[in-house]
Amino acid sequence: MTADSSKPFASSADLDEKVETVEVLGEGVYALTAEGDPNVGAIEGEDFLVCFDVRATPAAAREWLAKLREHTDKPVRHVVLSHYHAVRVLGASAFEAEEIIAHESTRRLIDERGEQDWQSEFGRMPRLFKQPEEIPGLTHPTITFADELWIPLGGNRGDLILRWCGRGHTEGDVVAWLPKQGVLFAGDLVESQAALYTGDAFHRDWATHTLDAVASFRAEALVGGRGAVARGREAVDAAVAQTRHFLEVLMEQVTAVHREGGTLKDAFDAAHAALHDEYGRWPIFEHSLPFDVSRFWDELSGIERPVIWTAERDREVWDQLQR
Repeated sequence: MTADSSKPFASSADLDEKVETVEVLGEGVYALTAEGDPNVGAIEGEDFLVCFDVRATPAAAREWLAKLREHTDKPVRHVVLSHYHAVRVLGASAFEAEEIIAHESTRRLIDERGEQDWQSEFGRMPRLFKQPEEIPGLTHPTITFADELWIPLGGNRGDLILRWCGRGHTEGDVVAWLPKQGVLFAGDLVESQAALYTGDAFHRDWATHTLDAVASFRAEALVGGRGAVARGREAVDAAVAQTRHFLEVLMEQVTAVHREGGTLKDAFDAAHAALHDEYGRWPIFEHSLPFDVSRFWDELSGIERPVIWTAERDREVWDQLQR
């Protein structure tokens, strides 16, 4: 199957509001899912909250906070950014958190390409940017770490462990692990019944040792970047396996075309045909695949770090591959 030339750009035509659901995963552990829109989460400490990702604008973040306030009135002490993408970070000011925590690579990426990513994602997913005029500017972490950071939750709640599992969806993705509750917030390193965006990815690392590290937590519940919460070990393993399979098929198809001297469009068509039957019905599949293929093509061509996505480059790649 090849791409449909009539497709609107990215998610620009996806204007229907999604049903948002607050899921309680344990005492004081919350996830907000939204039918394939980006997931966010929150963890209660003894007298504070840690929020995991913050949505695209302060207005969108306030809607999540209002739902969270139906469960707890504790102040937000820490905001954790799973990675640097605009839809995950630009709503941070709504939380009035004492600290904003991220991997050290995420800080570098925000400084290096945060402005361009903001404009890119606003063009790709305008519905997520509610009242964009309220965004005060780029979100800059106040605390960064390289490998691991522990947050004691107090009382008998145990610890929240933030960990970098390796390069994957970006250079700086981190997960949040609650060993006492068995809950893992995996960010966009894992998707559950949602397609993958890999435009800033390191595909080979992600599909191998990074996902191995994620699987090694042996979580009983996993909140991915998009899609349903995976509940139970079998569902968690399936979400990790689905993510790995998507990456492996994408790499296999694009590598074959690249090796044979084909074009980027040939590689896109091959990947689309191989992935569509299993993943085509899932959120953001058509949106993401041109950018996914373009990035892995660059990796095969020796471009180690992702080329910065701008609003103009987005359109050029889309017009080349999806039209």
